[in-house]
Amino acid sequence: MTAEQVFWKIAFYLFVVLVVVVSVFPFYYALVTSFATGSALFEIHYWPVSFNLSNYINAFSRSFPRSILNSLFIATTTVVFALFLAVTASYALARVRFRGRGLLLMTILGVSMFPQIAVLAGLYELVRFLGLYNSPFAMILSYTIFTLPFTVWVLTTFMRELPIEIEEAAIVDGASPWVIITQVFLPLLWPALVTTGLLAFIGAWNEFLFALTFTISEDQRTTPVAIALLSGASVQEIPWGPIMAASVVVTVPIVVLVLIFQRKIVAGLTAGGVKG
Repeated sequence: MTAEQVFWKIAFYLFVVLVVVVSVFPFYYALVTSFATGSALFEIHYWPVSFNLSNYINAFSRSFPRSILNSLFIATTTVVFALFLAVTASYALARVRFRGRGLLLMTILGVSMFPQIAVLAGLYELVRFLGLYNSPFAMILSYTIFTLPFTVWVLTTFMRELPIEIEEAAIVDGASPWVIITQVFLPLLWPALVTTGLLAFIGAWNEFLFALTFTISEDQRTTPVAIALLSGASVQEIPWGPIMAASVVVTVPIVVLVLIFQRKIVAGLTAGGVKG
C-alpha cells in the first residue's frame, strides 16, 4: 500500500469518526445532563458527574407515561395501516399492467414533496369534518397519508425485483392475487417491510406539528408535544432536567430498534439498486 493510499484511508476513517461524533454527541450530552440537578444543569460536563434519577422520577410523575402510550398506539397503528395499503398498492403498481401506471407512481411520489405546513389547514378541516379532532385517529390519518408515498415507492421497487416465475407458478396452482400477496410475496418482502415500517414508526413517533394542532387535551398528547410543553415562565424556570430525561426515554427505543434491524434496513433501502 502506497503512502497516498494510507493517507486517504486514514482521512476516510477520520471523516467517519467525525460524522459519528457529530451525530451521537447531542444524544450523549442529553443523557449526561439528564442525571444532573440544580446548578449542575447549567454547567458544561462531558462526562457524568452524578447519577441522580430525580429527573426521571419527576418526568414520569406528570402525564408523560400516558403520552408515551399515545405515541406507541399511534405509531404502531400508522405502521399497520401504511404497510397494508402499501403492500396492496405496490402489487398493483409492480405486477398489474394498466394505462397510466407510471404517471400514478410519480404522482404518489410527488405527494411526499409537499411540506406539512402547506396542507395543515386543509387537513385540519378534514379532521374536523370527520369528527376526529382531539383523538388519536386524527394523527393516524395524517401520518398514514404522509407515510404512504415512501412506503409505496420502496415496496414497488422491491417487488419489481422479485422473479416473475414465482408469481406464475402460484397462478398455475390456482392462487388468487390476495394469496399471492400474503403467502408468496410477503415472506420475500421482509427487508423492505422492516425498512418502511421502521421509518414510518420513527416518523410518527417524532412528529410534532400535526400532534400539536390536532390535540387539545393533556391525555391525548404525544411525547413530542408533552416534552415541548414542559416549560416555565422564564428560562430559569424551564425544567431542563426532566426535559432531558424525557428526551432520553423517547430516544432509546428508536436507537434500539435501529440497531436490531440495521441489516434489514440497509437491504431494504438498497432494493432495486443492483440487478443480478
